Amino acid sequence: MPKGKISHRKLMEQAVEVMRESVDEPRQDGQACPKVGAVLLMPDGSVQKACRGELRDGDHAEFTLMERKNRSQRLDGSVLFTTLEPCAPDARRPPKLGCAERIVLARIKEVWVGIEDPDPKVDRKGIKYLQDAGVEVHMFDRDLQEIIREVNERFLGQALERAALSEDKKPKEVVLSTLEQPAAEGAAGDFSRQALTSYRSAAKIKERVGSQAFDRRLAQQGLLRRSGDDFVPTGFGLLLFGNEPRTAMPQAGLLGTIHYADGTEELKDFDGPQVLVPEQALEWLRSKLPNPVERSEARRSETNRTLFTLAREGLVNALVHRDYDVQGAKCQLVVTQDKIVLKSPGAPVEPITLEQMQSFNAPMLSRNPVMHHVFAQMDLAEERGLGLKSMRERAVGAGLPLPTYTWEEPYLVLTLYRSASGAARGMAPGVLEKLNKDERRGLEFLATRPSVTRKEYAEAMEFDDRKAQRHLKRFVELGLLRRVGTGPATTYELVPQ
Repeated sequence: MPKGKISHRKLMEQAVEVMRESVDEPRQDGQACPKVGAVLLMPDGSVQKACRGELRDGDHAEFTLMERKNRSQRLDGSVLFTTLEPCAPDARRPPKLGCAERIVLARIKEVWVGIEDPDPKVDRKGIKYLQDAGVEVHMFDRDLQEIIREVNERFLGQALERAALSEDKKPKEVVLSTLEQPAAEGAAGDFSRQALTSYRSAAKIKERVGSQAFDRRLAQQGLLRRSGDDFVPTGFGLLLFGNEPRTAMPQAGLLGTIHYADGTEELKDFDGPQVLVPEQALEWLRSKLPNPVERSEARRSETNRTLFTLAREGLVNALVHRDYDVQGAKCQLVVTQDKIVLKSPGAPVEPITLEQMQSFNAPMLSRNPVMHHVFAQMDLAEERGLGLKSMRERAVGAGLPLPTYTWEEPYLVLTLYRSASGAARGMAPGVLEKLNKDERRGLEFLATRPSVTRKEYAEAMEFDDRKAQRHLKRFVELGLLRRVGTGPATTYELVPQ
């Protein structure tokens, strides 16, 4: 951003503040209205704001900015900040244009989005429409996204339920994945009754499995498509609930491998309905892995529970957020004496970056919203996020080493260390032998903390200040830590290996 202009963060914060001023339109049906704020940064550096319903009941915040406050102004080169994903084409009643279409027509070249549209039939398609039109899209910072969701909690819950029960529509196609289309030669009978029953029970769905109402719900979630008087599964439907999804999609499923300390290995393929895979894989791991060694029985039990919770979250993320267009690779679960590794084909979905994943503070955004919605209803995934924040918090709370994300073409790799000593070995291959006993112990402690000050390190390790400083300096020189800040506020963070 040019010198002298207000920061992106400040503009996001302004959008959140103006969101709170949204005016509820009068309704007799009890439906909650979304609270939406929008801020427009003009090329001359001036800023304009609008909220939903500001000038007329029901008017979208973006519409108010572009069509009511700036109808006669050229907006080329402007930057828009909006707390809710701009509506996709035909999301509004035709012939009204969706806000995403208006943004493109106005030649706004950069848009910052707070959260996705909650409707699983539209989710991320407003963003995709903008990206396909050459608009640069970013997401709000994670903490602001959480505020937006909290303020809109009632609307978001109602929107998801309405989407599941509404009649089938045919909006203008904005395709996120080829798996949205009907599966070749697929039939509703290809679905696993066990998988559908598990989904119905976990999601507390009233309609009976096999009923027209239940099938209509699946259709609204993008899992079935109507074909005449019948329904046929989409690629996502077959992937999630199909008896044998790999028949149509060889890239589906999960490959499991355990490498034992004696040099032997055990293989296990999870090729059935993907909604059942996380618990099947966890059950397999629990039967094969011993408890991590800790100081007390209570601590061992807590650490073990947390490790498997992290593994389940990582498994769900690997399945839900992988790029299914990468057809030559499958999700992989690899276990060694020191770690559990989850490999998911495909780089982070734009505009999320690897650096944001590594910080475990990436914005909330789904690559495959249809899958994400199903796993979220089954309480296997956070409703909108990647589970990253809770994953890190759980690891810290249980005294486990921090999980790490790396990129190994074509995989996004999540590593969960089973012990502090295992993390030290994984963090410093070829370096560990250069460290003395106290330094190794210090590195094991650092593996369980997102960041640490010199004072915190000294107190935790019971070192004097000079020794703590010497250790931290050596870790920085070896590329294991990086310094952040200067003076008394200096912190030290682990460098992803």
